[in-house]
Amino acid sequence: MKTRINALHTSRIAATIAAVIIAASIFTPSCRRSDHWRITEGSVWRTTYRIVYDSPINLDDSVIIELNRIEQSLSPFNPESLISRINDNRTDFTDSLIDSVFAVSSHVSAQSKGRFDPTVSPLVNIWGFGTDASARRRAEADSDTARFTVAPQLIDSAMQLVGISQCHITDGRIIKKHPATTFNFSAVTKGFACDIINSMFRRNSVCNFMVEIGGEVVASGHNPDNKPWRIQIDAPDLSSPATHNALRIIPLYNCAVATSGNYRNYHNTLAYGRVGHTIDPATGLPFNTPTLSATVIAPTGALADAWATACMASNPDSAIAAISRQPHIECLLVISTPDSLRIASTPHFPR
Repeated sequence: MKTRINALHTSRIAATIAAVIIAASIFTPSCRRSDHWRITEGSVWRTTYRIVYDSPINLDDSVIIELNRIEQSLSPFNPESLISRINDNRTDFTDSLIDSVFAVSSHVSAQSKGRFDPTVSPLVNIWGFGTDASARRRAEADSDTARFTVAPQLIDSAMQLVGISQCHITDGRIIKKHPATTFNFSAVTKGFACDIINSMFRRNSVCNFMVEIGGEVVASGHNPDNKPWRIQIDAPDLSSPATHNALRIIPLYNCAVATSGNYRNYHNTLAYGRVGHTIDPATGLPFNTPTLSATVIAPTGALADAWATACMASNPDSAIAAISRQPHIECLLVISTPDSLRIASTPHFPR
């Protein structure tokens, strides 16, 4: 019976994954070129967004409505969002947005052998990278003098709560590994939000657009010059993390791209030196990797976003091998060596 239940659960996840990909990637037959190019931009979830689209109808309000809908469901920074209420055990009911990101997260976690896991949320907080404001302030203050440390007992306790493979959604209700298990889908939400805007545009017969939220991008059709959309992949600069020098500029054809990196978000610790914000789900420690950034191209923003994080929580060879097993997904890693930066990528990543 247990095997049958697990198989049924897996099939439901696969079906949800397929639905997300189809909804985000179908090219609507009634798409039309209007040559009415518009730009809308603003702030959301402590980051920014910029959306360029071709439509005779102004859809800026629809963009805001969709972003607000995602905020009310998935924001860990909003104490009244649905995911915050689930984390606080005020409800166990989900909605379609949580169902979708849970399915993508479970899929990538399984395919990456656990390297991606949104239930590391309490560990992200402990290490000062999460939603706990006091923990962030302490980590930032102590980081300046490399005095920041985390008690092993805290890590051991939080590790008992980690494991998305032991969490399930059944009949619209979420079952946690432990009542104190919490979810932070931030590593997939920005890409997923790009997918939601993608779907909204297609419902409105808009087929030429680029959606960028916090650096994650979904592009469709062509740009205002009637050419492919092109985006810049930054070359990591450890001496000046805010610098944006081009490593590579690549075209995008009806797909998504996401980049994750540790070189801009880190703490200096007493026991482990400089650590990035990517937490190892197997140890509870910041993952020690020579990979400075991972850029992933995928059919959807949610998959690109999740896989970029999974790559940062894997050693380079394992990351390339895992991505190579995925259909229609490519990645590029920037790896630090004693003398220089090294580039590793899957065979079909754009050059």
